[in-house]
Amino acid sequence: MTAAPNAPLLRTDLPTGILLAAGFGRRFDAAGKRNKLLEVLPGGRTVAWRSARTLAAALPDSVAVIRPGNPALAEELRRGGCRVLESADAEQGMGAALRAAIAATPDARGWVVALADMPWLPMELVRAVALTITTPGTIAAPWRNGQRGHPVGFGAAWRDDLLKLDGDEGARGFLQGKPVTRILTEDEGAFRDIDTPGDLG
Repeated sequence: MTAAPNAPLLRTDLPTGILLAAGFGRRFDAAGKRNKLLEVLPGGRTVAWRSARTLAAALPDSVAVIRPGNPALAEELRRGGCRVLESADAEQGMGAALRAAIAATPDARGWVVALADMPWLPMELVRAVALTITTPGTIAAPWRNGQRGHPVGFGAAWRDDLLKLDGDEGARGFLQGKPVTRILTEDEGAFRDIDTPGDLG
């Protein structure tokens, strides 16, 4: 079948998007009654939907990791365009959730890891991180004023190391001492997350 003239080409050599959506959000609601990812943002969409939509728009084969027993969250993430991976191990923390997603995508050419509580992340920046993963050993992330932002991209050569993550050890500890290709940006969305109800506005 021949592609239509000027039809966009689907890149098959891009890394896989991973959206970490398994956190408990205790800083947002210590009682655990409100899931911050299901809160509605100005504009009428949930935090989960917007984060999923951004990642899936940049990387169509993206997967979101959640804890079991969250059907409403799973539905929002699917509506946003992500495949949903339920993992009991994800209850142990961010590192365990990331490990589960890496294990579930063995044929990926790399991974771009985003956080579901960062709904202002621009799609263009996700795409820029993905396109920077040009070798299996590349690690890439947004950077501003000496601070690393999100998402973080990993080439496929890091798979075995990422599969060793456990508990709540996320990318921060893993990246210490490793070479990171810096994508300079001034976009606040790469650094802004939702920790408390006041962050929703």
